[in-house]
Amino acid sequence: MFAACSQLNHSLATMLLIDILRTWLFTIPVVAVLTAIGGTASLMVSIFSSTGRWQHEVARVWARAVLFVSGVKVTVEGLEKIPPGGSFVFIANHRSFYDIPLVLPWIHVQVRFLAKKSLFSVPFLGTHLKRAGHLVVNHSNARESLRTMSDAARVILEREVSILLFPEGGRTYGDLEPFKDGAAYIAIKAGVPVIPIGLIGAGKILGNHGRIIRPGPVHMKIGDPIYTIDLTLADLKPLTHQMEERVGELIGQKVVAPATESVGV
Repeated sequence: MFAACSQLNHSLATMLLIDILRTWLFTIPVVAVLTAIGGTASLMVSIFSSTGRWQHEVARVWARAVLFVSGVKVTVEGLEKIPPGGSFVFIANHRSFYDIPLVLPWIHVQVRFLAKKSLFSVPFLGTHLKRAGHLVVNHSNARESLRTMSDAARVILEREVSILLFPEGGRTYGDLEPFKDGAAYIAIKAGVPVIPIGLIGAGKILGNHGRIIRPGPVHMKIGDPIYTIDLTLADLKPLTHQMEERVGELIGQKVVAPATESVGV
């Protein structure tokens, strides 16, 4: 038994070494090059597209390329549940740095998302975010966060685009964290449906504090729309909790606690 355990540990150590070498000698350098190419292409097409629509298509191609070189295979279930036409607020659980590339290629509508201010300073990526019309969110400032949510609702209505949000407020481990109210606020103010998305397996690719990118499968499940046309801000808390429950169902987690009282994105 000791020999078997020793052999198992040796095999695990070998696999870990292979993952480390693949990550730092291949995946990260290639993703960096892809990001530089994608950012440059986004900047070039932005000369001819002030709406961000062409930039979004560039981002979808970039996301597919990143998943390919990372060895990530995505299985998508429920695309038919996204109604044709119109705008939406897409919400998903947040387990990985890869969550945006995981979602972008499969949603065939124009999507903008709320990104941390620090991302707008990243070379190439930051330029794309600005030129494509994505929004800056400051989680540490409630007033600025509220302004961003109002801007997001306005962008949905004026530009006829959709918004992608991760209502947990950041990448998390384990159980689904209580949702913040931002996504519900935006959906109610814009009067658009909420589309819940569950990402299963994303944390194993590159988790919250991970330094190794591991190839593997991810299952993306899309749930039924939650309509908000007759809702008011008085329905903010119930809608937020309903969103939590829907995403929890998609990833196989039961949500028991009521939605958080915090307002933000």
